[in-house]
Amino acid sequence: MMEDNVVILPVVTRLDVPVERIINAAMEADLESIVIVGYDKDGEQYFASSIADGGTILWLFEKAKKDLLAIGEL
Repeated sequence: MMEDNVVILPVVTRLDVPVERIINAAMEADLESIVIVGYDKDGEQYFASSIADGGTILWLFEKAKKDLLAIGEL
């Protein structure tokens, strides 16, 4: 398999990354909680969370938004 020789670099990229690579990295990260938002192949939104509290989920999204905006300042 070609990917056996690929080294995954921990860098920011402007290219899309395969879903499987992101999910596998999350599985290896030993996460305490997770929120997943995406689109299926029909374009329908998908949402799942291990966190029950909507306020906590929203706070995580806002923190992620702040972090994403800071990347543009590099």
